[in-house]
Amino acid sequence: MGSSAAGEAIRRLQPKPHVVCVPYPAQGHINPFLKLAKILHHRCGFHVTFVLTEYNQKRLLRSRGPGSLDGLPGFRFVAIPDGLPPSDADSTQDIPSLCESTSKNCLEPLVELIGRLNDDRNEPRVSGVIADGVMTFGLYAAERVGVPGVVFWTPSACGVLGYAQYTPLIDKGLVPLKG
Repeated sequence: MGSSAAGEAIRRLQPKPHVVCVPYPAQGHINPFLKLAKILHHRCGFHVTFVLTEYNQKRLLRSRGPGSLDGLPGFRFVAIPDGLPPSDADSTQDIPSLCESTSKNCLEPLVELIGRLNDDRNEPRVSGVIADGVMTFGLYAAERVGVPGVVFWTPSACGVLGYAQYTPLIDKGLVPLKG
C-alpha cells in the first residue's frame, strides 16, 4: 500500500470533527453563522449541526418551503425551544425577552440535544460547540459534555467598535440619554 493510500485509509478510520453551531435567533446573527458553518462543512470536512430555535425554524419553513432546511449529508438543522410562548408572528421576537429567555431556558435543551447526537451511532460524536457571543449557554453546554467551546462574534467591525464605547459613554454620563 502506497503512502497516499495509507494516509487515505487512516483518514477514513478517524472520525470527522462534528461541530454544533448555536447562533443567536435573529437574521443578522444566523446569516454569518451559516456562512461559517458552510465553510467548516465544505472546505474543512466537518459534520455540522446547526441549531435554530423552534420559532425560527417554523418561520424559515413557512417562508422558504418544507424542504428548505434539508441539509446535505453531514449538515443538519435542528431546533430547541427558546422558552418564550409560541407565536405565529413573522418577525424577530422581542430582543430583551429573547435574550433573557435563551440565557435562562436553553442550556438544558442544548445539553440534551448534544447527548442525543452523541448517542446516534450513524454520526460522529460532537467534538466542539461554536456559540454566538450572546448565546454563552453554548459554552456551558460544551463544558458539561466535555468538548471545547468557542465564541463566534457576529457583529460587523462597526458594531464591535460601538460595543467597545458603551462603558466610556456610561462613565462620562452621556448614557443613558437624559430627557
